[in-house]
Amino acid sequence: MKKILILNGPNLNLLGVREKSIYGSQDFLSYFEELKQQFETVQLHYFQSNSEGGLIDKIHEVGFEFDGIVLNAGAYTHTSVAIGDAIAAVTTPVIEVHISNVHQREEFRHHSFLAKNCKGVICGFGLDSYRLGIQAFIK
Repeated sequence: MKKILILNGPNLNLLGVREKSIYGSQDFLSYFEELKQQFETVQLHYFQSNSEGGLIDKIHEVGFEFDGIVLNAGAYTHTSVAIGDAIAAVTTPVIEVHISNVHQREEFRHHSFLAKNCKGVICGFGLDSYRLGIQAFIK
């Protein structure tokens, strides 16, 4: 059975409450339950942190034993060399995901410090971006 971690960064604990026009009205924990039902043959794990160090620690923790990490690092995508380095340091492949299409947003969101170390990038499909990331790992 494949083991996949969904790793969410800052402010994603507020999904369903914050900026609904961008991020939608569903909270992530209820969406995660839907994912677990859709992918019963996958061992899905979830972790969220508003702290850069917390995200890096979790990447280090699972980065040599899991089959994949679906990572939405939020704003750290555009600022964190350290998270990019953590992805490069582990053997578990990472797929970067975003709920919104970051290329339709502010200019600073167009650059990712993570993407060059990731297997792929998925953005703009709402919460479905996570499902697409999981599917990429199980194919």
